[in-house]
Parts: sequence; structure tokens; C-alpha cells
Amino acid sequence: MILYYSDLRYKEVIDVHTGFRLGYVCDAEFDDKEGRLVSLVTPGRSKFFGLLGREDDYVLPWTAIVRIGTDIILVDLQESCQRRKRPKRGWL
Repeated sequence: MILYYSDLRYKEVIDVHTGFRLGYVCDAEFDDKEGRLVSLVTPGRSKFFGLLGREDDYVLPWTAIVRIGTDIILVDLQESCQRRKRPKRGWL
């Protein structure tokens, strides 16, 4: 199956153990030395309708992905998932 990154952005990410909806893929981390995807990133939940910012993003390692379906991506998150703030991108 050939899958483009633009196809991943429209898939919802769900934890298989809890059924918790993590959101939609917003970014991906790519290792240019090894030439592979390292992780997918989903945005954190917004606080008070987005007025107070967002929670940290979920960083989902590629090894945690169980299945990529037509509509959803199932992940197996052990105890806790790494969360971090998205770094701001500077201008070139």
C-alpha cells in the first residue's frame, strides 16, 4: 500500500487500550540520515476554546503504531506517551 503524508493528515489517531482519541496527525518527524519516519505528532487539546493556548503535543513513535486503516490510525501507548511543546520554526 502506498501512503502519502497528506493522506496521514486526515486520519484520526486512537489508543487501542483506552479508546482515547488523540486527534489528527499534524506533523511527522523524519530521520534524514536513515531515511525513515521516526514519529507522528498530534496536537494537544485546546484550553478554554483555544483562548488559553494548548496542551503539549503527543509524540507517537513509529514503533507504537499498530495499524493504519482507511480512516484511523491505531496506536499502542504504553503507560504514558511522550508530550512536548512544538518548537517554533524560524524564518530561513
